[in-house]
Amino acid sequence: MKRVAIQGIAGCYHEVAARNYFKGEEIAIEPCPTFAHIFKAMSKDDTLLGVMAIENTIAGSLLQNHELLRKSDVCIVGEYKLRISHSLAALPDETMEDITEINSHPIALMQCEEFLDEFPKIKIVEKGDTALSAREIAEKQLKGHAAICSKFAAQLYGLKTLAEGIETNKRNFTRFLILADSWQKEEIVREADINKSSLVFSLPHSQGSLSKVLTILSFYDINLTKIQSLPIIGREWEYRFYIDVSFSNFNRYRQSLEAIKPLIKDFKILGEYAEAPYNLENTAR
Repeated sequence: MKRVAIQGIAGCYHEVAARNYFKGEEIAIEPCPTFAHIFKAMSKDDTLLGVMAIENTIAGSLLQNHELLRKSDVCIVGEYKLRISHSLAALPDETMEDITEINSHPIALMQCEEFLDEFPKIKIVEKGDTALSAREIAEKQLKGHAAICSKFAAQLYGLKTLAEGIETNKRNFTRFLILADSWQKEEIVREADINKSSLVFSLPHSQGSLSKVLTILSFYDINLTKIQSLPIIGREWEYRFYIDVSFSNFNRYRQSLEAIKPLIKDFKILGEYAEAPYNLENTAR
């Protein structure tokens, strides 16, 4: 049985992503209170896998997770792109007319603004997690309270779904990374399937340094799918660049890395894996 560390409690979107990615396999979920705790747990047990959100199409990148990944000894072995579909859930005997307070994570509340605007008299309260909001209502039997969460969480905690698909933007995806200790990489990822890579490097503080790197990647037919810069603490006006690239020829990709190495510093391959498509059927409900 695979054991998978996630951030959040049972019923959260991380668990939905983990179960969807490993669909058909028996897995045991190990909840962690923070993203940093995922890496701590994996450092103590190199057989443990991890699932971690890295970006959302609405909220953007989770910047701290880039640094956690760079500083760790684990690598990316896969990704999963989950469409986030929020539900409103309450105790089984409640109706929409009974609701006086709605609880959820602030990002989930933001993503459901149009729905919430229809109920100006209902109090909106931010909580630390979508699934936690559902669990609290169930455990404390909070009448008049509803949670914005996944339908999976509502079912898990025995709540009734009052409304489904309440997110404003129906193309709301979160991209999750599948993490493993480096010794497991060859067991999980076949080289023939690899068509994407995540890299990090820094550049000398000189004119045109980034454009030179990107030009070389373009020459080797490497597609830049994401670029994220973060300042390097203690080195004023210098940045680390986290980039995702996709490619159809693994050998040319490797050649491109050798070509850019003389131009960059602090280079690290965070992972080489198979790119996951955006699929509207991959929905958290």
